[in-house]
Amino acid sequence: MSGFPILSLMLAVPLVGAIACLFVGDKMSRFVALGATLATFVLGCILWAQFDIGGAQWQFTERADLFGRFQWALGIDGMALMLIMLSVFLMPLCILASWEAVKQRVSLYMAMFLIMEVVMIGVFMAQDLLLFYIFFEAGLIPMYIIIGIWGGANRKYAAFKFFLYTLLGSVLMLLAMIAMIQEAGTTDIPTLLNYDFPVQMQTWLWLAFFASLAVKMPMWPVHTWLPDAHVQAPTAGSMILAGVLLKLGAYGFIRFMMPMFPDASGQLMWLVFVLSMIAVVYTSLVALVQSDMKKLIAYSSVAHMAIVTAGLFAFNQQGIEGALIIMLSHGVVSAALFFCVGVIYDRLHTREIDRYGGLAVNMPAYAIFFMLFTMASIGLPGTSGFVGEFLSLAGIYEASSTVAFVCTTGIILGAAYMLYLYRRVVFGELTKDDVKAMPDLNPREWAIMAPLAAVALWMGVYPESFLAPMRGDVTTVVARLAPAKPAGDAHLAAGKPKPAAADHGAPAHGSSHAGGVQ
Repeated sequence: MSGFPILSLMLAVPLVGAIACLFVGDKMSRFVALGATLATFVLGCILWAQFDIGGAQWQFTERADLFGRFQWALGIDGMALMLIMLSVFLMPLCILASWEAVKQRVSLYMAMFLIMEVVMIGVFMAQDLLLFYIFFEAGLIPMYIIIGIWGGANRKYAAFKFFLYTLLGSVLMLLAMIAMIQEAGTTDIPTLLNYDFPVQMQTWLWLAFFASLAVKMPMWPVHTWLPDAHVQAPTAGSMILAGVLLKLGAYGFIRFMMPMFPDASGQLMWLVFVLSMIAVVYTSLVALVQSDMKKLIAYSSVAHMAIVTAGLFAFNQQGIEGALIIMLSHGVVSAALFFCVGVIYDRLHTREIDRYGGLAVNMPAYAIFFMLFTMASIGLPGTSGFVGEFLSLAGIYEASSTVAFVCTTGIILGAAYMLYLYRRVVFGELTKDDVKAMPDLNPREWAIMAPLAAVALWMGVYPESFLAPMRGDVTTVVARLAPAKPAGDAHLAAGKPKPAAADHGAPAHGSSHAGGVQ
């Protein structure tokens, strides 16, 4: 693959598909969108197969000067690779999920999803700070249109709320980027990752990035846009919003805030931990009392992403690796759960939990898939959820037993609300005539459920497939953070960094990418 611009090609294929969708009519646009997303997925598989684990940190790099300091600079490491694979895997399933549900302005709908794919994978590929920001912000537009046109009855309110929340924080991030470029004299992300910003400047830059990325995650208390957006979005919109767009915030944490501002990250670790603890417990309790299935799963997403932030800021190998696996697992499982809701919504046109019951009788295949994804969501061993939660909690416990205890209670509450949901929808007496008439999964729905189930099990049984490409990058981040890492639970009281020598075998700054993997 040396010299072949595969990353640019992966961006070009869905972009060309989006333009084609606008000219071929509604019926044909479905096939164009499916073909473009499948072609991008195949390119992603080639990318994964050709990725050299243990090789250079940045691979498949492409660079071209455009104007001023702005350049077309693409490249990936192991973390970006896994998130790109998550994106290109989910997108064809989203197109299939919309095949019959969307009947109006289908061409525009398919074009918006393809543009969404371009900007999502562009975020993970960008190696120029300004290019990253353009991709990061451009994702607002297609999702705003998808919710605003094809959403539910209250779609305009949800779309505006989503847009304003995410845009407001991003303006502060742009100001921080301008300050970084003036200080370091470059927009090159790999160079900035090793640049030592002044400690006082780091704090302000960290807070500006945090204002944007915390909304994108979303973290408590700036999470309120998410339940509204999920409830109003069409099924495929919820799948991609929970599956990939929420991961952009966490990716920003580990790509920018932690390695670029390590001292500020160490000093403000307590803030992330406090917000994460509140989010895990509070949103889990809120999920327990929901009557709308989509809202329940939306609040569960906030709780899961709070464990991600706590794992990232544990500043150790297990915590960060666990957080990354939770991101991948949640991307697959939450998309699957939203599709499970969409399947029965298409039949009965309601998301009220009390309207269902007894689906195991007349929809046994659906009940089995729904059970698998429910178990993966609560972290049953053998599923994708267990691996990430186990690693994260191990890392969090090393950093703070208090935070680990609170996060564990959130996981217990997660089991409560997910099993409560499953029991009310699938078990019980099948008494309602309209529920009795609901048919089981059709071939198209099988084609969506089966790959999601396979990946959830694959990740649970053999997580090394996903951990190996990322391990060296995590080692590099941990080494960068080592001097600023607080000692044990002390950060909750003072946030004073401990001596670097006391760090538990953390590699020195000179550790190579390949050495971390081996």
